Amino acid sequence: MSARLRNLNPYELHKYLVNVYCLNTKGSTGTLKRDASRDRTDLDIIRENYKFLWNEDDVADTWEKQLAKKYCDKLFKEYCICDLSRYKENKVALRWRVEKEVVLGKGQFQCGNKVCNNDGDLKSWEVNFAYMEDNEKKNALVKLRLCPECSKLLNYRSKKREVKRLKKSQKKTKKAKKPDKDENGDEDQCPGTPEGALEASTSAEATVPEDDEAALWKKGSEEIEEKSREDEFEEYLEDLLL
Repeated sequence: MSARLRNLNPYELHKYLVNVYCLNTKGSTGTLKRDASRDRTDLDIIRENYKFLWNEDDVADTWEKQLAKKYCDKLFKEYCICDLSRYKENKVALRWRVEKEVVLGKGQFQCGNKVCNNDGDLKSWEVNFAYMEDNEKKNALVKLRLCPECSKLLNYRSKKREVKRLKKSQKKTKKAKKPDKDENGDEDQCPGTPEGALEASTSAEATVPEDDEAALWKKGSEEIEEKSREDEFEEYLEDLLL
């Protein structure tokens, strides 16, 4: 055995001794476990650096804050999901919706209470959400969609503002204006064009000189002399020699 151990390199020798120790010593594997008390997952980092609303002045200068901001940017901030379990203490927990809840209609077409799925006679409420963040008191105006029963729980201590949709008023159709005409039924003339100019132009277009007309008829009657192939070839040679 000693001859075999001599031929092993330091790393292989270390593995061999550790395996022998773990297999032969009782209760020794517990000492080899890594200390996981300080381990943090991505969810822990997001919880530590999460903000309900990120302002333009907030700078994500660390990778933990960048991760939390990236997660916050993916949330849908039109309606909130609430927890009304402590409504008698006038305490309401709110959070933004995730993609799965938006697809299912939770918080908009279903009641925004996390334990209620009622989708009938929903009402919209504006809530002035006051919360503590980074040892600082902040406020945010958010919207909730709740059923009548959950609306009573929300307004148990103080009446919230209900958001009602305004009905669209029917718009009156405007009559198209017809072009103004004279009493005789003639259309108005373009501004800036005198009547004399219009009459002169129309008369000039209508009248054609007799001499030009006769010349046009004569051109059609004249016969054009066709040159023979030999004459064209001679003219071509003359042009080359010149």
